[in-house]
Amino acid sequence: MTFINSVTGPVNASELGLTLIHEHMRVRSESVHAQFPHLYDEEQEIAKAVEQVNRAKKLGVKTICDPTVMEQGRDIRFIEKIARETDTQIIAATGIYTYNYIPTHFQTRSIDYMADLFVRDIEVGIQNTSIKAGFLKCATDAPGVTADVEKVMRAVARAHKKTGVPIMTHSHPASGTGLKQLDILLEEGANPNQILIGHTGDTDNLEYISNILKQGAFIGMDRYGLTRECSTENRNNTVIELAKQGYSNRMFLSQDYCCTMDWFPEGVIEERFPKWSMSFVLEEVVPELKRKGVTEQQIQHMLFDNARCWFEGK
Repeated sequence: MTFINSVTGPVNASELGLTLIHEHMRVRSESVHAQFPHLYDEEQEIAKAVEQVNRAKKLGVKTICDPTVMEQGRDIRFIEKIARETDTQIIAATGIYTYNYIPTHFQTRSIDYMADLFVRDIEVGIQNTSIKAGFLKCATDAPGVTADVEKVMRAVARAHKKTGVPIMTHSHPASGTGLKQLDILLEEGANPNQILIGHTGDTDNLEYISNILKQGAFIGMDRYGLTRECSTENRNNTVIELAKQGYSNRMFLSQDYCCTMDWFPEGVIEERFPKWSMSFVLEEVVPELKRKGVTEQQIQHMLFDNARCWFEGK
């Protein structure tokens, strides 16, 4: 029996239910918020997050994994508040989100020092609370595997080995970074059955995707509603083809939705991606996949069963 740390307490893996594997309650620039807090309205941010989570909940969602970590403005009390107001199981992450560099504090210290901090988040609590992380997060984008990015990945792998919690990545398929991430994580001894290469659905290159799947990892078809890298139609076609090949038990459907996000001026995201929400997959994508031949059992894998297998290492 596997118990998972949610922000409101341990959850039995068998009770995850319908799970959105990659959604954010809030993403913001940590340094900007620290220096110019007047730019932010927490009440408005809470209201937006509660609205989106409740919308997903009405469609059957029981659990949400929120991979917001350091450098994305992680605030564990904020996430807890959304979970309690919506009565939803939200699982938080530990790790560092960076495409290039890490603060000097970490540059001058060892990989194991960083790994121990991640372990503390999992075993003791995040940000001096008793709220524990349930999974690990790292990122590699277009700049590739810089020295600092590699340090984070190795620390994540070592924390995984010490705690047994799974790993989720942010990858950039156009640069092939998912495969590079696997190389490092597996070299550190991570269990491939507990690695989720996020944003794999940003490409329709089946050869690239197959090379990830052949190594035993899960893949995130987890950016539905974002159409810059890949249209919804292309994302669907890739999922349909991989399901035909027998990979529904290794895929996740999600949106990488951010209830609020300060990376762009207000209104820009809504204008560019009008369908992006925490409910798009359930409202539009799943019905379309079913119309095109994806079975109920395959949907069950992608939205229910795979989360449990990822946490349990199966």
